[in-house]
Amino acid sequence: MRLILLALVVLAFPTFANSNTESIAEEEMSAKAWLESMSQALQTKQYKSSIIQLQADHIRPLVYLHGTVNDKEVAFLEYLNGPPKNAVRVADTVTFIEHDQPAYSINAPRIQGVWPTIFATDVSSLEQGYQFVLGGRSRIAGRPGQMIRIIPVDDNRFMSQVWIDMDTRLPLRYDMVNQEKQLIEQMMVIELLELNEPAKILIEAEKQGLPPVMNPAERIKGQNWEFSWLPAGFHMVVKDHHRLIGSDESVEYIALSDGLVNISVYVARMGDSPMPDELITRNGLSMVVEQVGNVEVVAVGKVPAETLNRIAKSLILK
Repeated sequence: MRLILLALVVLAFPTFANSNTESIAEEEMSAKAWLESMSQALQTKQYKSSIIQLQADHIRPLVYLHGTVNDKEVAFLEYLNGPPKNAVRVADTVTFIEHDQPAYSINAPRIQGVWPTIFATDVSSLEQGYQFVLGGRSRIAGRPGQMIRIIPVDDNRFMSQVWIDMDTRLPLRYDMVNQEKQLIEQMMVIELLELNEPAKILIEAEKQGLPPVMNPAERIKGQNWEFSWLPAGFHMVVKDHHRLIGSDESVEYIALSDGLVNISVYVARMGDSPMPDELITRNGLSMVVEQVGNVEVVAVGKVPAETLNRIAKSLILK
């Protein structure tokens, strides 16, 4: 009789047993396993996130949708404040739609400006420069979230932390803080909806003929600059020429990344192009200016100014 009663209890409340099993599995998950499950969710889930982006002195609300249409990843990003500005991604093509210029497309695996791109790829590549540590759990946007600390192994970068939805495994919040625990950047979900099928706007985006990918501007032959020192995990991802804002002068541009943080380095011969002459910090960005031989070097990124100084001074001509 007791066995029959126990069986009836299990049949009447199956979700309790399943929930308990899932809870045990979650307790056993490592910090890296949480990040890997988030990466998988970002690539495969159909969802809509309403997000608030906070950077130092400004707040920016945005909406991000993601889904799969005809076996292609499709995403849509809309900025809700200011002049209309949207971005659409179909597979590896991102199209920007702005009010004051014709739409244009580029080759890119992700839309920049939402979550760090590395979150939707191979998070293990971060292990050269960071450790992953389990934190506590918090309720965000009405959902329980598991916090993961992404702690640098050195003093050359800042700490980050991400809260992952315990149901969908999608990110709910991302913070970057400096050594003084001051907030540099925050992305926080205020509403998350998991969808059963792709949003209509994603289906339409996949159907529409978007502008062709822009041909990269012909690269002006530059000198073979290298770095004698970079923080562990950082590597060069782009080397090109950019024009400075408000100037017709072209300077050599080098982009560095460790997967989580991007650093921009600009190089110009002394006197050729006007460069800033002071160190500033704004919207979490540090900037330093160094003279290296007969060139001026400007380094910009969300890392300590000391790191930028050392990178700039390590520039060498091969």
